[in-house]
Amino acid sequence: MGMNGGGGPFSLGVLAALLCGAAMGGGVALLVAAVRGLPPRSAEERAGRQRRRAEVAAFFGRRGTVAAVVAVVVLLLTRWPVAALAGALLAFTWDRLFGGAAEERAGMRRVEALAGWTESLRDTIAGAVGLEQAIPASARAAAPALRGPLNNLVDRLRSRTPLPDALQEFADELDDSSADVIVASLILNARLRGPGLRDVLGALAKSAREEVGMRQRVMAQRASTRRSVQIVVGVSVAFPLGLAIFNRDFVEPFGDPLGQAGLSLVCGLFGLGFWWMRRLAHIELPERFLARGEPAAALRPREPGADPVGGSPVGAGPEAPRRLPGQRKGTRT
Repeated sequence: MGMNGGGGPFSLGVLAALLCGAAMGGGVALLVAAVRGLPPRSAEERAGRQRRRAEVAAFFGRRGTVAAVVAVVVLLLTRWPVAALAGALLAFTWDRLFGGAAEERAGMRRVEALAGWTESLRDTIAGAVGLEQAIPASARAAAPALRGPLNNLVDRLRSRTPLPDALQEFADELDDSSADVIVASLILNARLRGPGLRDVLGALAKSAREEVGMRQRVMAQRASTRRSVQIVVGVSVAFPLGLAIFNRDFVEPFGDPLGQAGLSLVCGLFGLGFWWMRRLAHIELPERFLARGEPAAALRPREPGADPVGGSPVGAGPEAPRRLPGQRKGTRT
């Protein structure tokens, strides 16, 4: 059998016939699509297509390049296709399997920023100021982790978006269960205009501070465990690679197809163990209760140096009425 024979199932003639059939079928499918046309896509479908394109671009980005380089290096050192594929998958998913520390730190910074902004909003409201005026004023001293969504919230308020709708879109941008509790209290107050908002915001800020402290303690306890897991993974990968390089006779049985099948089973078991360890190290957060079916439309990015409070006036957005040439300000046509 092999690639040189003329009648085997993997001969050059059979492979060429398969490729020609696939090319002909693809050409017929493209011709039918060109004649019949494609149905128009909705906004949701276009957004999903853009997300898929972004995912493909991310795949062929830096991580995809690193994974390809690792696969080539492992294949040259071991001559095992299964090991090359396993090395590429491990390099591509390394940050997802063993990079939970950065995600946890980002979550803690977001919750801490929420606590600080809630306290600032509470102190601003103490001066008998409404939410519509307190939110832009509190955006000045917001932490960097919260500044972008807060600037978008201020822009929506300037464009005369109702306060409950603007707060709902603000919660969608944050996409955090802790933020939902704070935003829900603001939405209720914006609709009912009842007293006691200062006390509620103070209690929510205290709860957010306690959550940050709890996450810090949990993260400190998991640091040694995460380091131990990384050491185990490194030894498990380096040991067979070292044997394949320096003692090839010992691992010679893995060179035939049966050995490759056994190696694929071993790599699959290791991958399953790595995934299970990642599941055990993941913090289960409560689900959001302000989530909506469709995400809100993103605003244009704020230009550098723009003031979130003293920028464009209310109604100066894309929906503001235009003045005709020669028309005075404040007159209507």
